[in-house]
Amino acid sequence: MFKKIVIFGVGLIGGSFALAQKRSDMAAQIVGVGRTAAPLARAIELGIIDGASSADSAALAICLRDAELVLIAAPVAQTETILAAIAPHLRAGTIVTDAGSTKSDVVAAARRALGAKVAQFVPGHPIAGREQNGPEAALADLYVGKKVVLTPLPENAPADVVRVAAAWQQCGAIIQQLTPEQHDRVFASVSHLPHLLAYALVDDIARKPHADLLFQYAASGFRDFTRIAGSSPEMWRDIALANQAALLDELDAYMMQLAHLRSALANRDGGALEAVFANAQQARQRWGAAIEAAEKQQQEGGD
Repeated sequence: MFKKIVIFGVGLIGGSFALAQKRSDMAAQIVGVGRTAAPLARAIELGIIDGASSADSAALAICLRDAELVLIAAPVAQTETILAAIAPHLRAGTIVTDAGSTKSDVVAAARRALGAKVAQFVPGHPIAGREQNGPEAALADLYVGKKVVLTPLPENAPADVVRVAAAWQQCGAIIQQLTPEQHDRVFASVSHLPHLLAYALVDDIARKPHADLLFQYAASGFRDFTRIAGSSPEMWRDIALANQAALLDELDAYMMQLAHLRSALANRDGGALEAVFANAQQARQRWGAAIEAAEKQQQEGGD
C-alpha cells in the first residue's frame, strides 16, 4: 500500500503502528524520526523501523523525498513544530496524519504550519494505549479491535482519507469519523477527565505523611481505578492544556457531582447515595454488555 512510511515518534503508538504495518506487509520501508538518537537506535534493534532520520532540515528533505505516508505520533504540543519542519519538504501526493488525543488544536496547528498544503493532512486518533512508553512498549496487535477516529478536513481529498483509514484497518482497527469539535468534547468526558482524576487521587495519597501505609493496603479497586496514572506525564500535560475548554466543562460538572455526593454523605442520606450508585451501576453494566456484544460480532465476522 505504501512504498515508504515516515513516523515521528517510535514509542508505543508509532512503534505499534510500524509493527502492524510490517506484519501485514503493507509498507516496503518504514523510517523513524525522533528528538534523540537512543530510541531510534532501539527501535531499529527491535525491528520496529528499517531506518532512522534526525529532525534537521537537510535530513528531513532526504527522508521525505519519497515518503507516501507520514504519521506524527509525538505529544500533541510538538505537532505544530513537526508540521512546520516538514512543510517545505512535503511533496504533492504525500499524506500526513497524526495520532494526537486532541483534534481542534491539532487542526489549527496544521493550518498555521502547512498553509496551502493543509489538504494533505488527515487528522486521526487511535483509541488504544498502555501505561508503558518507549519502543519496548510497542505491540503489533495494539490496535486490533480498537477504534481509530478520523476527523477529516473539508480540504481533504476523499481518496486520501480512504488511504489513511485503510492503513489503520491493516492494523486491525475499526474506523469511525467525528468532527474535531465533537471529538474533543467526547474525549474530554470519557478519557481526559478520567486521567485527570486518576493522577489527582494518586498524587493526593502520595503526599500524605502516611502514604507508605496507605499504598500497602491499596488493593485491586485502587489499582484498577488508578491504572492510567501510570501514563506519560508529559503527554497528558499536553492533552489537558490542548483540550482546556472542554476539560474544564467536564471537571466543573464532576465537581458538582462530588458536591452532591458530599452533601448526601454529610446528611446521612442513604437514598441519595444509593440512587447515584445504582444509576452508575446500571450504566456501567449496559456499557459492558455493549462492548461484549461488539467484540463477539467482530469475532464472528473474522471467522
